[in-house]
Amino acid sequence: MLTTTAMEALLAHEPWIRGICSAAVLVSVAVWEAVHPARQLLFSRWRRWPSNLAVMAIGAFAVRALFPIAAVSLAAVCGERGWGLLNVLELPGWASFLIGFVVLDLAIYLQHVIFHAVPVLWRLHRMHHIDLDFDVTTGGRFHPFEILLSMLLKMAVVLAIGPSAATVLIFEVVLNATSMFNHANSELPRNLDRALRWLVVTPNMHRIHHSAEPTETNSNFGFNLPWWDRLFGTYRRAASAETAAMKIGIDEFREPKELTLGVMLLRPFAGSVGKYPIGRRGS
Repeated sequence: MLTTTAMEALLAHEPWIRGICSAAVLVSVAVWEAVHPARQLLFSRWRRWPSNLAVMAIGAFAVRALFPIAAVSLAAVCGERGWGLLNVLELPGWASFLIGFVVLDLAIYLQHVIFHAVPVLWRLHRMHHIDLDFDVTTGGRFHPFEILLSMLLKMAVVLAIGPSAATVLIFEVVLNATSMFNHANSELPRNLDRALRWLVVTPNMHRIHHSAEPTETNSNFGFNLPWWDRLFGTYRRAASAETAAMKIGIDEFREPKELTLGVMLLRPFAGSVGKYPIGRRGS
């Protein structure tokens, strides 16, 4: 458990911790992609990145502006007042951390599945899939409304289980990092990729989820821990096409205008819900 002084320091420097970690991972993965790309991009970074990075910034600003207390701060309040299961049980610090981290990750996995299964939520989430290429910035290309709903879910989980503020901060930093990592336009050596898939979602594993083939889109939902897909039957080992030939995105939305910020933000409210993969499983 952190001391009161350490907790105050953590909360005071939380934005800097997030910002520095996020920037470091973004730059590192971008360099990896440039040195060892897995696919030839259809559009240049200059065409896609401004809008993708802008929507990431808008989502972060919306959370800060609309939530008077973040998930990390809420976890600190729960700890002070004894709210949540982990604050009632007398467990070692390491056990509380592991349980809190794993439960939060399971909640994100289930949220992802639900956003694919419910039409109104798919309208929000499909903006993430409409990106016409697949690289590190796709890992943050989520509609601000989806980010806000995700924060509400996360806060509900925090209230229910009572993880420490440090656990929540570490989880959010790691989740952000792994999301950028597993959306990388690069790939690991095959044997290393096969081994790491038992510990973390790899780019080759998650790229399948961005395939334009609906049965593949509805597989490999994990962002961080890979176990949930195997446990719930949504794991798919390989796509039907090789990495270089895989068609990314959604067939209904393939115009270059989908890469512009205005269209991205309005996409949930324009057009029909279209085709979306409900009830189809990976193999």
